[in-house]
Amino acid sequence: MNPITKRLRSRAEGPGQSGPGSPVSTTGTARVGRKTKDLVKQLEPGDVAVIGHRNIDRIAAEDLAASGIGVVLNNDPSSDDKYPNRGPLILVEAGVRLIDFPDADLFELLSDGETIELDGPKLKRDGQMLATGVEQLKPDLDRRLADQQEEIHHALAAFAENTVNHIQEEGEMLSGSIELPATRTNFRDRHVLIVVRGPNYKRDLRALRAYIGDVRPILIGVDGGADAIRDAGYKPDMILGDMDSATDQTLKCGAELIVHAYANGKAPGKQRLIDLGLDPIILPSVGTSQDVAMLMAFEKGASLIVTVGAHFNLIEFLDKDRDGMSSTFLTRLRIGEVLVDAKGVSRLYSPGLTTGPLFFFLAAFLVLVVVVILTSPALADLADLLWLKIKIWLGF
Repeated sequence: MNPITKRLRSRAEGPGQSGPGSPVSTTGTARVGRKTKDLVKQLEPGDVAVIGHRNIDRIAAEDLAASGIGVVLNNDPSSDDKYPNRGPLILVEAGVRLIDFPDADLFELLSDGETIELDGPKLKRDGQMLATGVEQLKPDLDRRLADQQEEIHHALAAFAENTVNHIQEEGEMLSGSIELPATRTNFRDRHVLIVVRGPNYKRDLRALRAYIGDVRPILIGVDGGADAIRDAGYKPDMILGDMDSATDQTLKCGAELIVHAYANGKAPGKQRLIDLGLDPIILPSVGTSQDVAMLMAFEKGASLIVTVGAHFNLIEFLDKDRDGMSSTFLTRLRIGEVLVDAKGVSRLYSPGLTTGPLFFFLAAFLVLVVVVILTSPALADLADLLWLKIKIWLGF
């Protein structure tokens, strides 16, 4: 079990959790939300999260477990076996019960804030049974994940086909024909650090603390990545995305706001910023928000682009639940050597106290003590007295 899972398990375990094979009964407050990334901001220990999340991805699983809840009720299949999805397993390994209700409409049955009871996989309210779900257990999830990994070639073939189909409409990412707006942020010859909500993105961001302090790059948060920048003690220079993940406090921090709109100009995130009294820039573009952020930095003259949490492998693309990720491929092809992925940098090197620097420190300290004693008559007399006592004690 990796360190993150161990930490999440210790935070998530609580009353109502029983050993393997024993019946589990849990009572809690239902917190209902169709979007997991929005619901996790409201969850507290003791709540029961009610979601509709087909294929729970790794980020959603870690966020749910970190909230301290003990139960998740999913109105959709937590994994549909189309690709190796570790999200449900991460959640269960963290000590959170995960129960799917594929044959019931939880959003019709339950209201936010009401008290509900789970007797095993049976959902009850005031003693009345409402529905029976399918609890996701670790042995079953382990077996399903192994089967999914054996069939990954099917997911790869479907992904490649969809990507090819999308390349023609997203080819402007490669040609550079996207019209970028004027911004107050000056990218010319600057380093740019782009933070995206991805696996271990917060830990990787902390590992770059020395780099941020020395180089002082432009900090761009892609949606919820902006919150991670603030949590790390920094202020984002720019926030780019559809504005559905960042908190109100982060959006009001003074960063330049770029709303990533659909290619037809429709910008669902614009109204939220207007309601907050903010004045955003609208940028219509194909592709994902992280791609647009990288392309903007490149086209505006950044000397180096460093990404934290950005998606670049097959599983992460499939977790994004997008038919094709051609924009990501095209953007990376266009940027080339200017782009540096810092994903996993926190696991690259963990500095510790080695014997060499320790001996050097001790030697320098002893030299300093000797110099101080020799240059101070009072301390020299004290040292002579101590040395005399040591000789007497040793019998010399």
